[in-house]
Amino acid sequence: MTKPRRPYGRRKHVTVVSLLLLVLAIALGPTPSSAAASDWWNPTARPAPDAQINVTGEPFTGTDSAGEVRGFVDAHNHLFSNEAFGGRLICGKVFSPQGVADALKDCPEHYPDGTLAIFDYITHGGDGRHDPVGWPTFKDWPAYDSMTHQANYYAWLERAWRGGQRVLVNDLVTNGVICSVYPFKDRSCDEMTSIRLQAKLTYQLQDYVDAMYGGPGKGWFRIVTDTAQARQVIKAGKLAVILGVETSEPFGCKQILDIPQCSKADIDKGLDELYDLGVRSMFLCHKLDNALCGVRFDEGGLGTAINVGQFLSTGTFWKTEKCKGPQHDNPIGTAPSAAEADLPAGTEVPTYDADAQCNVRGLTDLGEYAVKGMMQRKMMLEIDHMSVKATGQALDLFEAADYPGVLSSHSWMDLNWTERVYSLGGFVAQYMHGSEGFVAEAARTDALREKYGVGYGFGTDFNGVGDHPGPRGANTSNPVKYPFKSVDGGSVIDKQTTGSRTFDYNTDGGAHVGMIPDWIEDIRQVGGQDVVNDLFRGAESYLDTWGATEQHQAGVNLAKGRTATASSSEWNPFTSYQPGRAADGDDGTRWASDWSDDQSWQVDLGATHLVSRVTLDWERAYGKSYRIELSTDGTNWTTAWSTTSGDGGLDTAKFTGTPARYVRVHGLARGTDWGYSLYEVGVHSA
Repeated sequence: MTKPRRPYGRRKHVTVVSLLLLVLAIALGPTPSSAAASDWWNPTARPAPDAQINVTGEPFTGTDSAGEVRGFVDAHNHLFSNEAFGGRLICGKVFSPQGVADALKDCPEHYPDGTLAIFDYITHGGDGRHDPVGWPTFKDWPAYDSMTHQANYYAWLERAWRGGQRVLVNDLVTNGVICSVYPFKDRSCDEMTSIRLQAKLTYQLQDYVDAMYGGPGKGWFRIVTDTAQARQVIKAGKLAVILGVETSEPFGCKQILDIPQCSKADIDKGLDELYDLGVRSMFLCHKLDNALCGVRFDEGGLGTAINVGQFLSTGTFWKTEKCKGPQHDNPIGTAPSAAEADLPAGTEVPTYDADAQCNVRGLTDLGEYAVKGMMQRKMMLEIDHMSVKATGQALDLFEAADYPGVLSSHSWMDLNWTERVYSLGGFVAQYMHGSEGFVAEAARTDALREKYGVGYGFGTDFNGVGDHPGPRGANTSNPVKYPFKSVDGGSVIDKQTTGSRTFDYNTDGGAHVGMIPDWIEDIRQVGGQDVVNDLFRGAESYLDTWGATEQHQAGVNLAKGRTATASSSEWNPFTSYQPGRAADGDDGTRWASDWSDDQSWQVDLGATHLVSRVTLDWERAYGKSYRIELSTDGTNWTTAWSTTSGDGGLDTAKFTGTPARYVRVHGLARGTDWGYSLYEVGVHSA
């Protein structure tokens, strides 16, 4: 079936709307289950009362005929963000030993009618007033457009698992700026303190669920730290939970007036701590430029408000330049914003040229160090929210190392990067748009999924203060019809009931995480079975990327320490620019040629190898047009790879494995008025 292509509205993301704040200055006595002992998916005891699951039938187990796991992957969720931002921004808990009534209650300042629900009315519009009562009536929340109420209650998550989800990435999240400006808080704004707490609570949730099933290791919620564990968990029909991190100043790496407030030692210590906590993926920057990288802007008035927050936090506004390729950051816009009232007298938000949409800030030296540190620890990098300049530089590093660990988990990557991500072996998921918008975006990249044989994911961003799918209406021509069968066909899914409220996707939309199966059924109604099939292969594709990351081995640089020669070398009385400087393993030294176009650098590998990849780390004097030439005897040369559009930085030339003892970089046209200059050349075997 041909998939329709329809435009969709760009969503508001967590800190897009968050920084608008700157505009304003098993307890309860578990009851025995009636389930038979063979019904392993039902707990032997569950707190009473509690939310219903409303799914019947055994969850699918095992692998398919190809030996692959099955199931959906939510690649971007924030289970415990109620503990972030000072602890009072997201109201309600994922679970409570005191039961559902304690877990699902509003923040105290929201009583009696939501008058002080400041963040709610900023993000939701109107006056923010709502019925704060949660259990058992839930008159006004959870709701698809209520961004400050708990959407990840554990029983709702259980319903998502029963409906076919098999992978969940729990991104530990916070933002020190939001915390500092939000008037209600009951804890420190230190980002790493919040990250540690959220990790601890994720493990406590696992214990909480285990207790319902008879003890450690028996529950459906399983935290995994490697793909072997994940595959075992999914094969058993349970939910594999991976920890990630999304925060604006990881390891304290903010910048003030472009001066980094962290060191390489801070980065190493921070990465080690996160890895020990079980974190396997993370963002390096988010919403605000930090000491590691520049961000992808937000648009219009929201972008202006965040730009104000950027200035108040760092002392610098965003700076833009013309984009060098098809990728671009979002236009900031010049929409007036009341946030400007918070700026010092005489300070104004800059205006930006419409044709200059790219952040000048890319990956800093510390950011490059952090990326390499993640590679050493076999961690996956989330590139959403990075400026296109930073993203391109990170992908350069990954391509040079043939490293697959790259993720785009919720539609904040320019889609023009998609094939580059897939060619590395990376994974892409789309934000949880409404079904029509989701199908349209999925159609744009469908051919690439077909080409690379990969599945698809979604990132719900629940508890991330972002929009969620609204209802299409009960009168639509193709509504979700209850009950319906799960994608695997083994379970029956009916309307979800919590307390005295029953949720119907047709009228309630994506009100909470338990509505994921209903949303997927709505996607099937709108876009047909093909896109749902791609989603059902998502768990396998995510694990493919993660597994390849775990198994990655740093390639041997065949050129390191070998004899190098060149057509010329620039003379300098204070330092050496001789050819060997580009093969000494030190990225602080370099070879530089004379200032003319036809120049070459070559290395003798000492023996013939099957060569398939050459990496070139250019200094500012780069080659715009050049060839990679190979020879077995140093006399007869063949061209293995060439370009006429070099742009400097880190280049990777990949080609069919070819026997060679000698490798030559033959410059044909310079990119600057200087000569050619290379920090390091890497030569790698097939």
